[in-house]
Amino acid sequence: MLRADDLVFAHPGQGKPYGFSLEAKPGEVTAISGASGSGKSTLLDLMAGFIAPVSGSLTLDGQELLPFPPEARPVSLLLQADNLFEHLSAEENVVLGLPRGTPRSAGHQQVAEALAEVGLTRFEAKQAANLSGGQKQRVALARTLLRNRPVLLLDEPFSALDDETRQTTRELVGELTRRHKWHTVLVSHHADDIAALATTHYRITAGKLERV
Repeated sequence: MLRADDLVFAHPGQGKPYGFSLEAKPGEVTAISGASGSGKSTLLDLMAGFIAPVSGSLTLDGQELLPFPPEARPVSLLLQADNLFEHLSAEENVVLGLPRGTPRSAGHQQVAEALAEVGLTRFEAKQAANLSGGQKQRVALARTLLRNRPVLLLDEPFSALDDETRQTTRELVGELTRRHKWHTVLVSHHADDIAALATTHYRITAGKLERV
């Protein structure tokens, strides 16, 4: 179980601070909605470790995560922009998710398996710049698979996709979440994304999370 207990944070000049509390179960998608500027991305930044709360607790299966820097947290983050290197191939982008010191032969096999799992077999050599938006997000998900971290944070990951690609990518995220028992936290202002994926839905109102 991923738990945030009264994570308190305020941006400089902000009046009333945020106070976030939620639970996210393994194998499920927990959705966060709210108006623009309500604090959705701030919550993900707190969980990823990019900013530090004034007080509160963030635990995974009872282990406190707040003392750890972003790179040491069991967290992967997928944004609306896929953050691929456009000049690299799909395979070269996915390789970046491998732990340091992975043997070359084992790494090649893991990359091939990850690309196959997201439906991109035979796309290994294709340059990222020549992939569609949906294919790029699948490469980013393959890289996430190799990172092998139990918490997946999604910040509007489908916003740049057309309707058909959005649906198939949503289905893939749901399938991977269930298969790998990820604690997936989805930030989205699209009701259809939330309806299609979320087991639990919170809305940010006046700086607080409310269960919907």
